[in-house]
Amino acid sequence: MEARSALRAIALGGAALAVGAVTSAGAGRDLDVEAFGAGNRGRGEAADRFFRGVTELGSIWASVGAASVLAAAGRRRAAARGLTAASVAWVAGQGLKRLFLRPRPYDADLPGMTLRVGRPNGTSWPSSHPAVLLAFVTVAARELEASRGARTALDLLAGAVGLSRVYAGVHYPSDVAGGLLLGKGVAAALERTRG
Repeated sequence: MEARSALRAIALGGAALAVGAVTSAGAGRDLDVEAFGAGNRGRGEAADRFFRGVTELGSIWASVGAASVLAAAGRRRAAARGLTAASVAWVAGQGLKRLFLRPRPYDADLPGMTLRVGRPNGTSWPSSHPAVLLAFVTVAARELEASRGARTALDLLAGAVGLSRVYAGVHYPSDVAGGLLLGKGVAAALERTRG
């Protein structure tokens, strides 16, 4: 790994941890709860369908499926590296959940909170869905030499998955921010110099 990639990975990981620490208590926690209320507010049946439709794109199983499609299309290296990134992001996310032990929004008895999907296992910070998806698409797109426009669209998709987790009632906005930073950090850590 190049020194620049290593520094980027460390900076992104540090930023993710800072988000988790700042929003764990006090004014940062209060802002996070307030932002959660705005993000969890109902937007109608069309929004419900959209966010339920995209939320599982961030599951580790969606990454397994995407890697299988890439491998079947003859892009085995992109499949393997993308799945490696998704797996590392998932494992790191699960470890950080055990470190932070932040209860999920539906366990916090928040007024007006709506749970729109089944209750996932585990604690809240960071959100693994956007971390897993962003790590996968960042590394796979790099391997596939995707255009800037395609990479931006994939980043936006990971952001939509993150928003869906708040809308669904299973994560706070800081969980999503931490997950996105974690996903990009993992992708930076796995970056290799192209020769």
